[in-house]
Amino acid sequence: MIFINYLIICLIFGTTFLAIKVGVDHAAPPFFSAGIRFLTGGLVLFLFMAWRKKARFALLLRKEMLLTGIGLTFGTFAFLYWAEQYVPSGIAAVLSATGPLMILLLQMAVLRQTASPRSAIGIVVGFAGVVLLVLPSLTVSSAGKWWGIGCLAILTGQVFYASGALYSKQVILRFPEASPIALNAAQMMYGGGLLLLLSLFTERVDLRELASPSVAVSLLYLTVVGSMVGHSLFYWLVAKTNPVFPSTWLYVSPLIALAIGVGFYGETAGWATVAGAVTIIAGTVLSNLDGLRQLLRKPALAKTPSPASAAAGGPGTAGKR
Repeated sequence: MIFINYLIICLIFGTTFLAIKVGVDHAAPPFFSAGIRFLTGGLVLFLFMAWRKKARFALLLRKEMLLTGIGLTFGTFAFLYWAEQYVPSGIAAVLSATGPLMILLLQMAVLRQTASPRSAIGIVVGFAGVVLLVLPSLTVSSAGKWWGIGCLAILTGQVFYASGALYSKQVILRFPEASPIALNAAQMMYGGGLLLLLSLFTERVDLRELASPSVAVSLLYLTVVGSMVGHSLFYWLVAKTNPVFPSTWLYVSPLIALAIGVGFYGETAGWATVAGAVTIIAGTVLSNLDGLRQLLRKPALAKTPSPASAAAGGPGTAGKR
């Protein structure tokens, strides 16, 4: 059952990038659809946890939930949803896998933590993969420029994610009595609300476009399967195993996303794309190998984190895809 559920979350998180792409390609306003997804998913999860008496509504009044929501949901997905108007879903998934590398860079630059030689090499390898992935598709044409800007936007979103992941570790320690699922649901609500606010000032929302089959199915899939089912299975695996094993979906799902985009949505992937994807994953594994080994040796000492804290402490998870 553990292995089956692990495969399910790899498939879920590997398909959500294509679901986002389908939505925005069929005229779904990026910020509005992202806001609806996370506000609805977070609200349902939080109400469920409150019904089970594992969450208090006072939690929603804490500024920590707002700040975490800005990093983990608002900043991350505002850039991702906007970028997928120009970037194939498989490429977006692979670039999103740089989240753990961004966490290490922030730890070194802001927290003044020293990276091991292996981690430093992993960072170099990972970003070499980004260059390998992006450069062949950049041209002087307008389409090529927007493609490159979209890739840069996704990487910028991962900086937001890394900041939120590091901050969420402090939030979990600050609220030891709160369920990590409730904390995650609360920050999703704040992030979703901010995305809707951004949409209000930047987008024209036509409800008839949202009612189209492609957009409606995309939004429903992302809300229910991506945000709710995927997260619940993730936490189930954390409880049954340890915080590290479920997080290794990050090394599998981008390749699944790349294959699905090519096979079912007509996206292209040349040798440079595949080589870049594999190099990014290899760099991510290498840069986090020390933390992975440490956590696997002492699973009993590891606290159950949110998807974000697992990313900060081990191999990472861009958990709310």
